[in-house]
Amino acid sequence: MGGGTEAFPDLGSHCQKSDCHQLDFLPFTCNACHKVFCLEHRLAKSHECPKPDAGSRKVVVCEACSAAIETTGCDGEDEKKVLERHDKSGDCDPRRKKKPTCPVRRCKEVLTFSNTATCKTCRGRVCLKHRFPADHACNQQRSSNKFLAPRNGKDCGIKVSISSSSSSSQPPSVKAC
Repeated sequence: MGGGTEAFPDLGSHCQKSDCHQLDFLPFTCNACHKVFCLEHRLAKSHECPKPDAGSRKVVVCEACSAAIETTGCDGEDEKKVLERHDKSGDCDPRRKKKPTCPVRRCKEVLTFSNTATCKTCRGRVCLKHRFPADHACNQQRSSNKFLAPRNGKDCGIKVSISSSSSSSQPPSVKAC
């Protein structure tokens, strides 16, 4: 069966599904069986492809180190073999599993590339919710709040000095070390 119209005989193709044969001007070619299909039958499921997993990609996640291992269906390997090969390769490091989290107490946000902010005052890495100095106990005045204090008990390096000769109307001077 040829495709196209009388004016353009090379334009488009007929769907190769046995009960369809629709003329499609933008046909799809299956990567597995290399037949031509219309939009409705382009997926392997819809045209009963004999090798639906050929060339498909899968990602297997290692339980020990949380590494993502990409596989293709054409190898015919099952997930257990892929994980065994990963474990034997020496790339599996269980210490990598723990992702960095926001240091603000009671915040469990995992710090990733897109949701991490570095404070300009204390140079601490925090999540976007705590990016402002007032939100992550960046000075001594805020450290009295137990919810905003850092988890590890360290302050961010700013010292507040109060001189005994200063009057009560002036705020204490703050010096960065």
